[in-house]
Amino acid sequence: MRISFLLHNAYHIGGTIRTTFTLAQALAERHEVEIVSVFRHRNEPILSIPAGVTLRHLVDLRKDSPDYDGEHPDIARPARVFPRGDGRWKQYSALTDARIGAHLASVEADVVVSTRPGLNVHLARQTRRGPVLVGQEHLILDGHTYRLRREIAHRYAVLDAVTTVTEADARSYRTRLRLPGVRIDAVPNSVPAPSVPPADPASKTVVAAGRLTPVKRYDVLVAAFAEVAAAHPDWKLRIYGTGDHFGNVKQSLARQIEKLGLGENVFLMGTANPMEPEWAKGSIAAVTSRRESFGMTIVEAMRCGLPVVSTDCPHGPREIIEDGVDGRLVPVDDVSAVAGALLELVEDDELRAKTATAALTASERFDPVRIAARHEEIWAELVARGASGRTHGAFREARHRAVGTVVDAVYGLKRRAGVLVRRFR
Repeated sequence: MRISFLLHNAYHIGGTIRTTFTLAQALAERHEVEIVSVFRHRNEPILSIPAGVTLRHLVDLRKDSPDYDGEHPDIARPARVFPRGDGRWKQYSALTDARIGAHLASVEADVVVSTRPGLNVHLARQTRRGPVLVGQEHLILDGHTYRLRREIAHRYAVLDAVTTVTEADARSYRTRLRLPGVRIDAVPNSVPAPSVPPADPASKTVVAAGRLTPVKRYDVLVAAFAEVAAAHPDWKLRIYGTGDHFGNVKQSLARQIEKLGLGENVFLMGTANPMEPEWAKGSIAAVTSRRESFGMTIVEAMRCGLPVVSTDCPHGPREIIEDGVDGRLVPVDDVSAVAGALLELVEDDELRAKTATAALTASERFDPVRIAARHEEIWAELVARGASGRTHGAFREARHRAVGTVVDAVYGLKRRAGVLVRRFR
C-alpha cells in the first residue's frame, strides 16, 4: 500500500510525532510511506527521520530558507477550513488552508491518515474520493471543546475510519456521535523495544516524565514523595519534561520542593532525548495526571522494566496497567494514595523486582510490529472494500456536505445575531 500521513509539525517533539514516526518506520518495511508535515521550522527534525520514510512539508517557517513563507500575505489571514475549535487554530491561516487543500487534492496514496482533529476536518472536507480516509484521535473526544465536537460530529461522517488510542474513547465515539458507515477502532500507540538494558530494580530512584503542565499534577507527586523521603531519605525523584506551561509549573514546583525541604531528594531534570537511558536509571515510574489520552510514558517506562504507579484517570492507564501485577492504579489527586503505592514498592525489594519483570512482559503488546499489523488489517479491509464502499461513501459525502452547509449557515446567523445584540445593548 501507499500510505500518506498528515502531521501538524514533524520537526518538533511530542507524543503524536513520536508515535507517528514509530508507526511509519514499522510500516515502511512493507509499504511505501510518506509523512507530510504542515509546518517546518527547523532544518532537521528533533526526532530522527524514520528509515525508509519520505518526509516533506507544506509551509516553511525557517527565516533563513529561500522558501520562507512567514511573509506570505495569506499567512496573516485566519484559517477558514481548519476549525477554530482545534487548539492549534491560531497557528493556521488562509495559507495553510490552501496548501493543505492542494496537497489533499493531489495526494497519490491508497490510504491517507491525518493525526489531529483540525487536520481530520481538512481530510473530510477537501479530499477527493479515491484514497481510504482515516482520522486518528490522539487525544480524547471528551477533552475537546463543544465547538470542536460539533465540527467532528458533522465532518467525520465522510471518513472511512476513525482510530482512537483507547477502547474507552472508541466507545465515546460510537455512542455519542452518529457516524453510520464509519469504522471506529481502538489501536494503542506503539513503543519500540529500548536500546538500553532493563532498569535495575535495586536502584533507589523514582522517575516521572512528560509535559510540565497543570494537568500532570506533579505537585501531587512531589507532595507524595515527601512522605517517601521522610521514611527513606536515600530515595530520589527525578522529573523530566518541559511544555507550554513549563516556566510557571517549574517555578511552582521549585518553590514546593524548597518549602518541603526536598532539595536533596527531588530534581527537575528538564528535557531528555532520548528518554530511555533516564528511565533505566530508575526502578519505579510515577504518573499523577488528572487526564491521559493514552499514557505513552507509562508504556515507555514499562518497556524499560519499571513498574508504574499511576492515577486511575481517564482514559489510558487502566488499559495499560494491571493493578498489583505490573504497577499500581490509585485515585486521582490523592496524595496519600500515591505515597502509599510508592512506599509499597520502595519497601519491598522482591515485589519491586517481580512487578518490573511483569511490566517488561506486558509491554511487549505495544511493540511497533504488532501495532502496525493492527493498522494494516483495518486499512487493507477498507482498501479491499473498493467500489461498493466508495458508492456508499459518495452518498454519505453528499448528504453530510449538504447538512454541513446548512449547519454552517445557521451557526453564522447566530454569530452575527449575537454581534448585533451586543452592539445595541
